[in-house]
Amino acid sequence: MDSTRVCFQLQVKPELIPEYTRRHAAIWPDMAQALKDTGWNNYSLFLRPDGLLIGYFETPSLEAAQAGMAATEVNARWQAEMSEFFVDLDGAPDTGFFQLTEVFHLEDQLPR
Repeated sequence: MDSTRVCFQLQVKPELIPEYTRRHAAIWPDMAQALKDTGWNNYSLFLRPDGLLIGYFETPSLEAAQAGMAATEVNARWQAEMSEFFVDLDGAPDTGFFQLTEVFHLEDQLPR
């Protein structure tokens, strides 16, 4: 099945960057498993020193991945704890992010 590449942006409050980083150094094992089980593949977060957070993952369906996580108990706990870290968040972090538009992908332009 084909995957969609999803890239998103959030803004972490600068004063909370050390704690945000600490919490992501080893996320809860049940959260990691839930992400994997619901299609959040090759998931990475990148953080700039001013708090700009860029996330990337691959999934067969963004809507299904978000719905799958919404149905888990661990996600409710995680999102409640993480929401305090973000500036101008519209909803939970896993649904309130600003999705970026992909404009280039090398493999799409290479001869097959």
